[in-house]
Amino acid sequence: QVQLVESGGGLVQPGGSLRLSCAASGTIFRFYVMGWYRQAPGKQRELVAAITSVGVTSYADSVKGRFTISRDNAKSTVYLQMNSLKPEDTAVYYCRRGGTRTLAEYDYWGQGTQVTVSS
Repeated sequence: QVQLVESGGGLVQPGGSLRLSCAASGTIFRFYVMGWYRQAPGKQRELVAAITSVGVTSYADSVKGRFTISRDNAKSTVYLQMNSLKPEDTAVYYCRRGGTRTLAEYDYWGQGTQVTVSS
């Protein structure tokens, strides 16, 4: 079974930073596209950032210039560095393992980690 475990969420003031981690097991991690999604209360889950097996990244317009996705294949871990956080970034953040080319091929999800941005 593929298992994804997120960590690093918490409460932070606007303008602050957090680094989320997603540790993967039960998968050949280096082959697959990985992504971070977020879901605010009562809203649809949305893609925040993605990274391919060779390190090509993409970001939602709302987080460009503030968030950075990265991966360490030796540790089977994907990270999301979040800087200049805004209240609208408040959500549960989820890690997803996709296919070899896109995120859409598979639906392997972690349990999520809460990020709250508030003063």
